[in-house]
Amino acid sequence: MSGQSLLVPGELSPTRSVPGNIRRPEYVGKPGPAPYTGPEVQTPETIEAMRVAGRIAARAMAEAAKLIAPGVTTDELDRVAHAYMCDHGAYPSTLGYRGFPKSLCTSVNEVICHGIPDSTVLRDGDIVNLDVTAYIGGVHGDNNATYLVGDVDEESRLLVERTRESLNRAIKAVRPGRQINVIGRVIESYAKRFGYGVVRDFTGHGINSSFHSGLIVPHYDSPHATTVIRPGMTFTIEPMLTLGTHEYDMWDDGWTVVTKDRRRTAQFEHTLVVTDTGAEILTLP
Repeated sequence: MSGQSLLVPGELSPTRSVPGNIRRPEYVGKPGPAPYTGPEVQTPETIEAMRVAGRIAARAMAEAAKLIAPGVTTDELDRVAHAYMCDHGAYPSTLGYRGFPKSLCTSVNEVICHGIPDSTVLRDGDIVNLDVTAYIGGVHGDNNATYLVGDVDEESRLLVERTRESLNRAIKAVRPGRQINVIGRVIESYAKRFGYGVVRDFTGHGINSSFHSGLIVPHYDSPHATTVIRPGMTFTIEPMLTLGTHEYDMWDDGWTVVTKDRRRTAQFEHTLVVTDTGAEILTLP
């Protein structure tokens, strides 16, 4: 793998402002969100609103990704995604969620998830995941993808390519009547072909008017994930695959999750709605 030095925390820029006319999620300014008590199966009106939120999230991620290059800071990626969401009437869902200070997550190299954008400069050969969620119309749309920075080594490039493929395979496995553990079974069996670790403690989740509804979508074959998939359910699938162990450490910031062996990791995510025959991706640009 790449001989890059390990990541260290950078400096945070001031909190970005959101225009006052943009509706905030209920958790902003609070220690955490209110527990979700609604249904997992959503109304057609909620699903349509989620298409709007998902499209904005996907486009905000794409706009930020255009800047990815050696020499660019992760804070600059945050600035672009923040501006895109606000310009389109959406609130960046991560901003203020349980105190998270920025408008997207930027997870570089050995960071599994929840990296905080800061003064960190992307280097030639890095990989970086952007995780963007938009809140508009009372609902959230959540997506992420891992990008290559400049000339990336073959091992890392294949990890990224195969993680994307694991998500694609998992989406195709979604069918009404199946248990939700079919998703993790498909991801884990594919990852094992290449000797990759599958992160277990961070999962996909139900999403709707709530950022995280309480529904858990494991990316490994969990015998406990017996929820039956039904049309109208909305949730994310977001596999995190590693070149080594699935075990992790967390930085002192309480957010940044890194592989315990500090080997590289990649992730991809879409928000889905279950249809009568499969799944529709709601986070397409």
